[in-house]
Parts: sequence; structure tokens; C-alpha cells
Amino acid sequence: MRLSRFFLPTLKEAPSDAQIVSHQLMLRAGMIKQEAAGIYAWLPLGLRVLRKIEQIVREEQQRAGAVELLMPTLQLADLWRESGRYDAYGPEMLRITDRHERELLYGPTNEEMITDIFRAYVKSYKSLPLNLFHIQWKFRDERRPRFGVMRGREFLMKDAYSFDVDEASARKAYNRMFVAYLNTFARMGLKAVPMRADTGPIGGDLSHEFIVLAETGESAVFCDKALVEMPAPGADVDWDDLQSIVDQRTALYAATEEMHDEARFEAETAEGDRLSARGIEVGHIFYFGEKYSAPMKAKVAGPDGQDANVHMGSYGVGVSRLLGAIIEASHDEGGIIWPDAVAPFDVVVINLRANDAAVSAACEDAVAQLEKLGKDVLYDDTDERPGGKFATADLIGVPWQLTIGPKGLADGVVELKRRATGEKVSVPLAEAIERLTA
Repeated sequence: MRLSRFFLPTLKEAPSDAQIVSHQLMLRAGMIKQEAAGIYAWLPLGLRVLRKIEQIVREEQQRAGAVELLMPTLQLADLWRESGRYDAYGPEMLRITDRHERELLYGPTNEEMITDIFRAYVKSYKSLPLNLFHIQWKFRDERRPRFGVMRGREFLMKDAYSFDVDEASARKAYNRMFVAYLNTFARMGLKAVPMRADTGPIGGDLSHEFIVLAETGESAVFCDKALVEMPAPGADVDWDDLQSIVDQRTALYAATEEMHDEARFEAETAEGDRLSARGIEVGHIFYFGEKYSAPMKAKVAGPDGQDANVHMGSYGVGVSRLLGAIIEASHDEGGIIWPDAVAPFDVVVINLRANDAAVSAACEDAVAQLEKLGKDVLYDDTDERPGGKFATADLIGVPWQLTIGPKGLADGVVELKRRATGEKVSVPLAEAIERLTA
């Protein structure tokens, strides 16, 4: 992709109302544009990162056995009346009446709709276990939307819903999502700690939030330091027996502000291992049993032929919120530092003299070789001054910068810079490409 043909409206300074680093950098890097309070247009650079994150989430859901579908954003109010949540949910729900006076709502979550889909088609325990997920835009009318995509009103979310014949099976489904989330966030370069959490308006008696530690986190969190450094389980686990992995993490103290017990924290965690910080919620999982299946009559025939309510859980990941969380966890004074897996491009090739035929030919050759090897390349072919090009490359956070100029070309070398460390080396182009594709 040539930068001269790409839409990248960068800013030298962030608007004064951008309060946290991620919001400031997303605006400065031309990733988003605010259209209304808490509602953003996703510009090309931001969309590229959003799609990378979305794909990682999708792959890990499918690895854990979930099946993708897509539900509509508008839902019938009558479904929510069946569950009893329509009046209880509060002013965050955007209620709509269409031209035929039908009452609708812009879905903040999908427990009711997925239960309705399930009960229409699944009648026997032989069809279980089942986990259905989708990745969809949602709306919650926050009283005070702020912090950019971290607390917006419209947001992209992955929500999954499990259906099982009994509580024991449902808790196995819960464990699968617990482990899938650990793997998901690790692939994005994040250390996410599962913490006991309040179930809130979703309901149920078992819930964990997955928290990324950051100074600008929305709430205080408390945990054993060992949880922060514990590696992700990885893909090669026994997906049918994950209890030991879950137990290893839940045996250590970790709780959000709402669930924190200071006396228990001190009793269960050695003084040197106690970590008090602020955190960003990037995922939330719930087991709530028959909370929705009972009032909505989502039953299956059991082995004995008797109908019984299914046991359910729901599992959310804030896909758009993750961009903000990653930036909060990975940036410096120059701008964003994207982990390789979610970066909008793998490498930016910087042409230091666009009007020099030899330099431009070398850049074109480098771009062609890298693209042939499967790399996603941004080619800065603009006539901007070198200082401006370097500043833009640092700001947008592409993991590698390959710089070609007349002096280096005369010496037979190019400059390769790793954005995360700032390390620079001057090497022949062939060696630079070898390093980039190793």
C-alpha cells in the first residue's frame, strides 16, 4: 500500500478533550473520528487493526469449539419481557418504536435472542453441548461516554453463549472459554489476569473479568503478582479437561474493586506478592444456569425422556475496546507500539528521496520482495521531509521500519529499525529482508 494513495489523516497534536493516551494516539494516528459522543467512524488504519483483533478472537473461539453465526442489532422488546430484563435493564438500553408501533431495542447483549434461536431448533440433549458466538456492533447509552473507544456507546463485541444439559457440563463450557480467553489475549501481546467479578445485569453466580493492567484503568484491581507473569495455556491443551488450568489461576487471589476483600487478600497473599493497580476490562465470562432458559422455556429432552431447562453461560470480549487497551499497554513518547499480531502493517518502507530514480527503484524492489513473501507493507513514497516520515512511522506503530536513502544505497545498505526497541542496523537489502521474514 502506497502512503500517497492511503487515507491517513494524522494530527500533530490530539484534541484537548482526549484525556488518556490511547484516545490521544488513536486520533493523532488517524485511526478514528468522533461522529457523536461515544460514537466513532473507523478510518482505514484503525479498521485494519480492528480486523486483526477480530480474527484472533474468532480463531480462538473456533479452536475452543464455538460455532459462529450473526444476529441482528435490533431485537424485539417482547423477547426481553419474557426474561424480565426489559424494564430492569435501565436507561443504557436504546429503545425504538418502528412505523408499525412495534417496540424494538438496539441490542446491548444477546442472551434473549440466542435463547430464542436455540429453543426454536434444539430439542434433545443429544445436540449438546453447544456454543454459539458472533462478532457484532452493539450500543449502550452510557451516561458519560469517555476515553475514546474504551468507554464508547457503540462498540464491537464478541459474545458467545453456551448451552448444556446440566451444571457440571456447563462449568466445563465455562472452563473452555476461560482458557480460550487466556490464549486470545496472549496472542495480542497482552497479559490479561482473570479476576472474580460482579455478574451485574447479566446475572448468575459465577463470573470472571479478564483485566489488563494499565495506569488509566477504569477500576482498582487486586491480585497475586504470580498471575501477571503466568504464561497462557496454549493451543495444545486437553480441551475436555481444563479444570487444573482454571484451578491454578483461581487458587490465587484476584478480584476487581467490587469484589475485593482486603482481609482475605492479606490472609491469602504474601505481602511481597500483593499487587494493587488499575485495570482495563477486556473480557467477561458468566455462568448463569437457568436464568434465561427457565422463563423463556428453553428445554431439551434428557436421557430419561423428560424435558429440562438447559444451563447457559455467556462470554464477551470487547473487540473495539481492545485497541485502546493494547495502546495503553504498549506505547512510548513517539506513539503506538503495535504487537506484531495486530499491527496494521508488518513493515513500513521509507523512501528518503522520492524524486531519486535509483532510491525509488530500490524501494519498489524491496516492497515487491516483501509482498511476495507474504508481508503486509506500507510504502511511504511521499515527498515529506525525512523527519516527518520517521515521526509518522513511529506514531502509527508499525513493528518494522525499512529506510532506503541515497547515501545508504551508495554504500550498499539500508537501515532496519525495530519499533519496539528502537534498535537500528545498517545491512544489505537482502539481509534486511531475510530478518523481516525470519
